[in-house]
Amino acid sequence: MNVMSQPHETAQRIRRNWMAVNDEVRRAAAAAGRDPESVRVIGVSKYVDAATTEMLFDAGCSDLGESRPQVLWQKAEAIAPAVSADPNRRLRWHMIGHVQTNKLRRMLRFDPLIHSVDSERLLRAIDQEAGRQQRVAEVLLEVNISGDESKTGLSPEAVGRLLEISDLNAVRVVGLMAMAGWGTESAEAANQFRSVAELRDHLVESAGCALPELSMGMSGDFREAIAAGATMVRIGSALFKGVI
Repeated sequence: MNVMSQPHETAQRIRRNWMAVNDEVRRAAAAAGRDPESVRVIGVSKYVDAATTEMLFDAGCSDLGESRPQVLWQKAEAIAPAVSADPNRRLRWHMIGHVQTNKLRRMLRFDPLIHSVDSERLLRAIDQEAGRQQRVAEVLLEVNISGDESKTGLSPEAVGRLLEISDLNAVRVVGLMAMAGWGTESAEAANQFRSVAELRDHLVESAGCALPELSMGMSGDFREAIAAGATMVRIGSALFKGVI
């Protein structure tokens, strides 16, 4: 990773990238007939160090996503002074990668939204640890909508079974997360995202639960995801263009 040498120059580039990405997201939402405020940009900061991540927060990004639990808590601790210095800003961390159960205790202290719950075992482990910490953990169930065996995620049928579990007390499922299949063309990605939205709607009706969040789409396919109803898009490379 080669971060630009001048901190001021790096910060300015990140700010311009942040503004450009938000403009594109707003245009995509408007084109889909949606309120632009209904879509949140999750800034995927796994590509950069804590100082550069703090620049993204300073640029206006209040939702940061990491793929490794230990990096999430290290960065959260590192940039905590900058976050607390602005009483008008709130930072929400998002865990978008695989979660090992032995990392939960320390990670949950930062109240991340966990996008990547892909088994009953992990869901119950989160419930147990969150209960121990006397907090409620919010999670998304990860759906393998493409059927690609090389990808993680639950089948649509398995998602329904997890929502039927009735003895969870400290975890709240607030929606679904999905990624389009590797190498998927735009039209097929759009179809897969629509399938996730349809699955969510079916589950809301059949299970009688609220699932307001749909985390779908990344730098290359967020427009298709927004058209399908994504409430969160996970953007990384576009935010650090010219920086790394």
